[in-house]
Amino acid sequence: MIKTAKLASFFTLAVLFLAGIALAQTDPGVQSGNRGTGAALSSVLSNSPSGILSFFTDGQKRFQDVESVSNSPTGNNGLGPRFNSTSCSSCHAQPAVGGTGAAVNPQASFTGNGTAPNDTTPYFVTATGPTLEARFPFFFNSDGSPNYNSPNGGVETLFTVSGRSDAGTCSLAQPSFNTAGAYGNIIFRIPTPTFGAGLIENLDDSTLLSNTNNNNNNYLGISGTLNHNGNDGTVTRFGWKAQNKSLHIFSGEAYNVEMGISNLLFTQDRPLPGEDGGGGTGLTGLPSNCLNLSGSGYPEDTSNPSSTPNSAVLDDVSAFANFMRALAPPPTGSVVLNGSTVSSSQISAGASLFSSIGCATCHNPTVGTTQVSNFTSSLSRASVNAFSDIEIHHMGSGLADNVSQGGAGGDQFRTAPLWGLGQRIFLLHDGRTTNLITAIEDHSSNGSEANSVEYNFDNLSTTQQQQLLDFLRSL
Repeated sequence: MIKTAKLASFFTLAVLFLAGIALAQTDPGVQSGNRGTGAALSSVLSNSPSGILSFFTDGQKRFQDVESVSNSPTGNNGLGPRFNSTSCSSCHAQPAVGGTGAAVNPQASFTGNGTAPNDTTPYFVTATGPTLEARFPFFFNSDGSPNYNSPNGGVETLFTVSGRSDAGTCSLAQPSFNTAGAYGNIIFRIPTPTFGAGLIENLDDSTLLSNTNNNNNNYLGISGTLNHNGNDGTVTRFGWKAQNKSLHIFSGEAYNVEMGISNLLFTQDRPLPGEDGGGGTGLTGLPSNCLNLSGSGYPEDTSNPSSTPNSAVLDDVSAFANFMRALAPPPTGSVVLNGSTVSSSQISAGASLFSSIGCATCHNPTVGTTQVSNFTSSLSRASVNAFSDIEIHHMGSGLADNVSQGGAGGDQFRTAPLWGLGQRIFLLHDGRTTNLITAIEDHSSNGSEANSVEYNFDNLSTTQQQQLLDFLRSL
């Protein structure tokens, strides 16, 4: 009798366990297939105004060009002396050119294919992990420990051109990633997708400010604010901390920081944070034999007044910005879960829950309507359905990176636009997870404005949580 009772108890528990698995919520995962993401705005495709389509296709090509120290495809720039990658599209590739990091990380092969022959692959870079940018929140003490009285936060570029046949005698050391990692003095960022960025750029400040006032009228402990440009005081909106004002600045900074290419907006080669006077040591800048490696003078990326056609006259940074400005927002799509297509009613129910539990307080389905555009008509008077308020919010100790940019402090981040989420692989600012459930849970920690909303998610039924996840992957 005792054995029989134990056996019956075992089977009861097993049935309950298996039932729990069957009922557990599941992230549908990255949705395959072509939803049309990566296409140009409709007015650009119809070449309105005349000639703009060639500007888009030219910028798209340059976005994919692989740069080298000399003999670069565009002929007017040069990689290095330090870099994180060798083309814009190597970081912005998923699910189409202009997106975010792809499933295969190109950074993992740079030390083995001659791109960075004298370097070692940093311990955090893997072939199947996210494409990364690294920063040290604090400068080092003499023993390698972080000096909490000396904030850093600048990009610590991963690779150097040292040892390349086209780099001359330039020899540079990589940053002290292992030391920083041992002390936990390192944070990461992944590339932000750029689809629909022209719409976000064309929102006027008054629309964003009015939207902020409406959003902050809530009972969820949410009180976002907007980051601002230190030069003219207007609202900034691009980057993980909304630190960049325009797509032009976003492009110029990335060309200089991520590929080491000086340009019309960032006109000098960039030293590491500790080499330009930061942290009270260094003060050396770059060595002279690592300057002007392309031999073309400064800036390396310039306009080309004698070139034809019209689009070829632009400098690369302007071409990049025009390409991104002309990218259409990512379309929504169907969702496949465990081999079956999710019903539209399930996704609709998830959309309602998204609003009712408070997600939409920050991830506004529509942030506003754009100004009249002088670029192309598709950017005029258009709804920006980005699922973001473009505001920065305190996200608590769990997500804090201790890096300040503009008015954004160490635990503040821009509300990430969720359009296109259905086809993103790596999630959150540092790509720490590929699972939507984990990403939602990580919104909750000490000091986070999202704590009440995440609590509301936890208290949904399993069915409701699944509906919400299905909705998110439809975006």
